[in-house]
Amino acid sequence: MIRISKPAPLFENVVAYKKGANDFVKISLADYRGKWLVFFFYPRDFTFICPTELKGFSQHKSEFVSLNAEVLACSTDSEWSHKNWFEKDLPDVDYPILADNTHNIAKAYDVYNEVDGLAERGSFIIDPEGNIRYALVSSGSVGRSVTETLRVLKALQTGELCPLELSEGTKTLGKA
Repeated sequence: MIRISKPAPLFENVVAYKKGANDFVKISLADYRGKWLVFFFYPRDFTFICPTELKGFSQHKSEFVSLNAEVLACSTDSEWSHKNWFEKDLPDVDYPILADNTHNIAKAYDVYNEVDGLAERGSFIIDPEGNIRYALVSSGSVGRSVTETLRVLKALQTGELCPLELSEGTKTLGKA
């Protein structure tokens, strides 16, 4: 079970598709130590809502980079499915996409839908020490907000108490 401020479930040497790589790459959670990680799950390749989110995260890449954050996506589809779909329909997405064929990662992050055999829409922000700082899971039929993910990331990075709708220029409530 996912617990806020506790270590994120580990994964090691998971095969992923990454644009521009000559071959598939292997990724471990430890690869992101020292950086913030926005890790999200999506239900399936070749669907309707998923590409809007995948493109949205890609379009905000420079903002994530400026916040010392990386983006990593995951679905239960294979690396071959990812490669085919991304090269055909999502050529601008250049962050890695994990292939969770075993469903072990989706289960560890508690987003696995046993009935459909896929991951629900789960979003997690993991701090540089590897702890879960934010978790949101929603129905596969509702797309998430990249803007809200960025807002939460910025708020978490203040290390302070943050009021409702904290935005650029809004004051925090001070140290926790």
